[in-house]
Amino acid sequence: MAEVWVFIEETGGAPSPLGLELLTKARDLGEPVVFYLGSGKDEAFAKLGEHGAKQVIQADAGDRLPSGPVAAALTERLEPSSILLLGQAYTDRDIAGRLASRLGVGVLSNASDVRFGDGTIETDHEIFGGSQVATAAASEGPHIVMIRPKSFPAEPSDGASPEVEKIELPDVGRSEATVAESHVEEREGPQLGDAAVVVSGGRGLGSPDAYGELVEKLAKQLRAATGATRAIVDAGWVPYAKQVGQTGKTVKPDVYIACGISGAMQHLVGMKDAGTIIAINKDPDAPIFSVADLGVVGDVHKVLPKLIEALEGRA
Repeated sequence: MAEVWVFIEETGGAPSPLGLELLTKARDLGEPVVFYLGSGKDEAFAKLGEHGAKQVIQADAGDRLPSGPVAAALTERLEPSSILLLGQAYTDRDIAGRLASRLGVGVLSNASDVRFGDGTIETDHEIFGGSQVATAAASEGPHIVMIRPKSFPAEPSDGASPEVEKIELPDVGRSEATVAESHVEEREGPQLGDAAVVVSGGRGLGSPDAYGELVEKLAKQLRAATGATRAIVDAGWVPYAKQVGQTGKTVKPDVYIACGISGAMQHLVGMKDAGTIIAINKDPDAPIFSVADLGVVGDVHKVLPKLIEALEGRA
């Protein structure tokens, strides 16, 4: 039976939410082995066990750039029949590319599902804004599969504590690099990827000041996270961390409120699976209405102040 590996990076002293999503899916494929990058506290190992990890290989990169050493360590352990699941995240992408080069195999990236086929590994990939699904297959391993965030729920399985092996990451010679300095972004309110409610703004707002006066004020009233389209991120109105879409974050909140967003395919693919989508746009033919559960045809500069006023009156 194929070994099923999951790469999980530590975030805030705990397994990343994306990693737990992958681990939940890995249980369907076999008994997961987790390659855990982080300090490795007992609480983190217990969380991995709860989500189905039977074995954990733990390594701490310290101030080293981890992707090269992790790829080297995985190269030594993966068998030709092994499956490695990674997320569509920064470190994961870097590891996947380096590992594929070392092993001489390809990467099945941006997948929304993975399963065993007839002597192959099959993956599903949403195309054309998620309106269609393409299936890819690979017969020669090890198989490196990168999964989109929010493709699976992170569900505990009441598993026992895993067996833990702590290792030292190997030296990778000239590709070795050290992280000289890092900065933690200052954030307020819920995190975009985990929020139950997301309020996003697009070019229809007209200006960065309107984003602050309308989107951020509404989000504060709803205790929501704020998001944005690529257009206003590229224009410098808001930081890239707020971008929702194919080249930004994939979100799956209970409620997604799209303010002045036309609904380009690149944006829709990042939010179309939200529980309830509310769209406000003055163009009745805007593509955003094709995925909206509730559409308001109107000027955001008139609709949102009224909504904010009504919410403030209930406080």
